[in-house]
Amino acid sequence: MATTPDTAKPPTKPLSLPLYVRGTVVKGLGRGNKDLGIPTANLDDGAIASLPSDFDNGIYYGWASVDRTDVHKMVMSVGYNPHYGNRKKSMEAHLIHEFPEDFYGSELSIVVVDFLRDEKSFPSLEALIAAIHADINGASINLDRNDKYLKIKQSPFFQRETTKEEEGTTDAVPAST
Repeated sequence: MATTPDTAKPPTKPLSLPLYVRGTVVKGLGRGNKDLGIPTANLDDGAIASLPSDFDNGIYYGWASVDRTDVHKMVMSVGYNPHYGNRKKSMEAHLIHEFPEDFYGSELSIVVVDFLRDEKSFPSLEALIAAIHADINGASINLDRNDKYLKIKQSPFFQRETTKEEEGTTDAVPAST
C-alpha cells in the first residue's frame, strides 16, 4: 500500500516548515516525463545548497509558482532518488498542473508545507509510479482541506514585483503653469 500524508512517517528530525525556496529550473536526467509520465522541474544546485543543513531527504508537498505567476499544488522529492541510485542530491518538483511547454531557465518559487514520506527504492518502476500518484493524490487532498496551507498559497512570496508603469503611476511631477 502506498503511503499517503495521513499515514506518513514523520521525518527523523523536526522541521521548520513552511520552507521558502527559489531557484532556476534546470534540465534533469529526463526520467520524470520519459520513464514515469510525471514531469518534474529540477532546481539548480544553488537552491539545493540553500536548504537548511537539517532538512531531511524525502518527499514533501506544498505550493509552487513559475516566474511568480499562478500558484499550483506540488509534490517534491529532495534527495538521491534511491530507486535510481543517484549520486548527486536533487530537488525535483512535480507541479500539479498541465503546462503547454517546458520552462527551463524559469524561476521556480516553492513553499514546502509538509512531509509525506522518506525516500526509498521500489521493487519495480510500476510500484514507484503508483507511489508517486498516491503522493500526488494525498498532497492535493491535504492542501485543499488545511486552511493554514491555503493561506500560504496567497503568500507575497509568490507575487512578482510590479513596476510603476504597470501600477499606472510614475514619479513624474506635473509641470507648473
